[in-house]
Amino acid sequence: MKKGVNNSKELWGTILILMTAIISGASIVVNKFFIVSIDPLILTATRALAIGIVFFFISLYISKSTKKKFNKVSWKYLLLIGAFGGSIAFWLFFIGLKMTMAGRAAFIHKTLPIYVAILAFIFLKEKISKKQLIAMFIMLFGLLLMQLSQLSAEIRMGDMLVLGATVLWAIESTIAKKAMMDKESNWVVVFSRMFFGSIILFAIIFLTGKSELLVALTAQQILYITISGALLFLYVLTWYWGLKYINLSKAAIMLLVAPVITLVLGVIFLGETILMLQAIGSLLILIGAFEVIWIKSEKRNEEI
Repeated sequence: MKKGVNNSKELWGTILILMTAIISGASIVVNKFFIVSIDPLILTATRALAIGIVFFFISLYISKSTKKKFNKVSWKYLLLIGAFGGSIAFWLFFIGLKMTMAGRAAFIHKTLPIYVAILAFIFLKEKISKKQLIAMFIMLFGLLLMQLSQLSAEIRMGDMLVLGATVLWAIESTIAKKAMMDKESNWVVVFSRMFFGSIILFAIIFLTGKSELLVALTAQQILYITISGALLFLYVLTWYWGLKYINLSKAAIMLLVAPVITLVLGVIFLGETILMLQAIGSLLILIGAFEVIWIKSEKRNEEI
């Protein structure tokens, strides 16, 4: 494939992942306007099922329009994607979130690029350059400065559950990238992540006796699920689409831009103030992100 085409795919993938980071950062601010009392398991399961169904029809349409059949070889990967990333990780994360502080959970979750880089290096044979590693740790240090006031040396059970969820998401992302390297459509990957994940989550709902909460949803709660689901739809759309074109390790590092987006939008729409450490941390994250953007990927799916 020509160098110019490679560069355009690299650019498009990078833009899509930056969009993912922006959506991720904006979601936190938007959710502050619409938070209502709703069980997180119900929220996660219902929106995942709806998004999974949407991507199923998208997959069918693209399969028919491009006359390409689903790659049956990778279904074993797709089931694992749904189990790890679409259900178990969410369940662990929300349980852990109840047992620890939100700031601590957010920081632990943002260590995702570390585990992704390790897994991508071992299983996907991605080359992690010294420049990329330096940029990643600069951004992680910036994140540490931004959330320093919310952290403590005490280790809680909730922290370990959130860490477990984060590792599972790293594993899921690695499997997803592997499936796409094996020529599976990113649309099918998203469908599997959301749909199969929702099936497991609904099973957990019924096993834990929370099924009555489904029929007791209020109009306000349904509105919140719809808005939250729309944001999640855009998140998975841009993440897996971008992941098709650039290295997994690069994509995961770029997600560290999200806290900066959250901080800026919080100032604009919520009237929050920026502390000195937050400003310094944000600057370090942006410096690291600028360096990562120009790193060329080697492992990508060249199909559209």
